[in-house]
Amino acid sequence: MTYGKMTALMASAAFLGAVALPGAAVQAETLRLLTWGSYAPEEVIQKFEEKYPDIDVEVTFSNNEEMIAKLRATGGAGFDLAQPSHDRIYAAQLEYNIYKPMDLSKIDTSIYEEKLLDGVKANTTIDGEVYSVPHQWGTSGLMADKTKAPDFKGWGDLCDPQYKGRTSMRLKRTILLGTAFAMGEDPFAAYADLDKYQAILDKVVDKLIACKDNVKAYWKGGDDLSALMLSGEIVASETWDSTAFRLYSQNPNIVFVPPETGALAWIDTFTLPRKGEADDAAYKWINFVMQPEIVELMSASSGGTSARKGGRDLLPADKKAAVNAAFTDEDIANLQFFANIPPGVEDMEGKALEKIKAATGG
Repeated sequence: MTYGKMTALMASAAFLGAVALPGAAVQAETLRLLTWGSYAPEEVIQKFEEKYPDIDVEVTFSNNEEMIAKLRATGGAGFDLAQPSHDRIYAAQLEYNIYKPMDLSKIDTSIYEEKLLDGVKANTTIDGEVYSVPHQWGTSGLMADKTKAPDFKGWGDLCDPQYKGRTSMRLKRTILLGTAFAMGEDPFAAYADLDKYQAILDKVVDKLIACKDNVKAYWKGGDDLSALMLSGEIVASETWDSTAFRLYSQNPNIVFVPPETGALAWIDTFTLPRKGEADDAAYKWINFVMQPEIVELMSASSGGTSARKGGRDLLPADKKAAVNAAFTDEDIANLQFFANIPPGVEDMEGKALEKIKAATGG
């Protein structure tokens, strides 16, 4: 008997043996997730693998920049499901071709908050194909001690003379965008005309430099800001919503204030890498983690709010109270989603911020 025939017979025998044994193990499929640190808690993975014993979950924790870099290096290979933020997909796909369209028929889209689903679809549709659906969301906006600044409601109030020396902000792109909205501009619409956007930035720079006497301190991190608010040194600030929610649990007079022009919203998504090999498993994961009982576990891990309808009510009790104190349904309908960033904008914004820092010592 030749070596080739013997090998073929051994392979056949092994196959028949596996078929004949009812307890024989079946090779599990692997679902390779590329996600943020809090989006794959061990308890959720365990429950998923219990429901789908033929799927093993393998997790790589990352962030927006690293996700794009990893997928760019492989042409979209190595992972089956990624979770970039909604404004980091369109340009990356056009430039690097690292994602593939989603089959929305395999996702129960009826469970999503329409505003969030529509926002992600609008940002991630290319040639009529949708590349992402939402997972969790959060915002940047304002917070105020309502006993000391009861009428605080917009970005422009940070510069109201009645709060001289008692407000704070962070010198990053969020305050540029918020101030532009407060001045009656739409910075996201102006991305299509960078000369127009530069003119807006010039006005914003002048406004924020003129506002420097209102600012007690320019915060750089959540701990800085928390100390300023809890000590009473400031009565209001630009903030991440998560910081305001955390302070609410320590002092319920401190509330997140969605600006009247709309809180700036980020949404982390579900997106399929172009060369992923386990699409069906990816769709199962998406539908699984959007179930109410799993949303509760996920939000407890991440602190984010689910894009599912009623997601605010599935938050941990302490955060649920803070979110419901801050957001009405009208506030959610008024969200301003971070727009896709075209080439050149980040450099323009960086130069604007440097001018403000030089003039204010921020």
